[in-house]
Amino acid sequence: MSKSEDGSTTALAFSDVSAVRGGRVIWSQATFEIPAGGIYAVIGTNGSGKTTLLQMILGLIPTEGSLQVFGQAPGAEPDRIGYVPQHYAEISGGAIRARDAVLLGLTGRRWAFRRTSASDRSRVDDALRSVNAESFADSRLASLSGGQRQRVAIAEALVSQPDMVILDEPLASLDLRSQHEIVSLLTKIQQEMSVTILVVAHDLNPFLPVLSGAIYLLDGTDLLLGATT
Repeated sequence: MSKSEDGSTTALAFSDVSAVRGGRVIWSQATFEIPAGGIYAVIGTNGSGKTTLLQMILGLIPTEGSLQVFGQAPGAEPDRIGYVPQHYAEISGGAIRARDAVLLGLTGRRWAFRRTSASDRSRVDDALRSVNAESFADSRLASLSGGQRQRVAIAEALVSQPDMVILDEPLASLDLRSQHEIVSLLTKIQQEMSVTILVVAHDLNPFLPVLSGAIYLLDGTDLLLGATT
């Protein structure tokens, strides 16, 4: 792991990083660090480069400049990051059981089918328990509410026991009560598991009481402002 000057572990370290898509500079001169632990938000208008930022961290697109994730190149250890995509409920498929969806967080990268081990099943149970989803673990995703599906999505991201969880608009399409429940759940997960949580948010207000800092993508400029703690 990468250590910052004060001895704490550094989750993300950006040094003069630029986001370039299709030859167009979206933002540049990003230089900041995010310590491990805590909840951080990524905010910005549509087209400001939020998705590009996530793709860089996940190692899905090349990076201009220096970017380290826990002291390593992005994508070097994919199991260290759990990812909850935007519109999970729409892309996950309704016929699969919640339990099996979480299992995909362990088996999704395997090229060959094999029997699920007792260890795999135990980790799935633990992940479901961590998001309070045991009561609907054997239900089909199609029968679940939006808030319940989001809990399953978070469990799928947690099952590999990552050091960081990235969530892309996790409150989208949820009612107010479910939004508060998901924010409370993420706070509980961060405190109990000591993971770093990075949340892309269109509306920062629900997260304000629990944030450790925020990354601001300013529309119409080339500058990425770093986390404020």
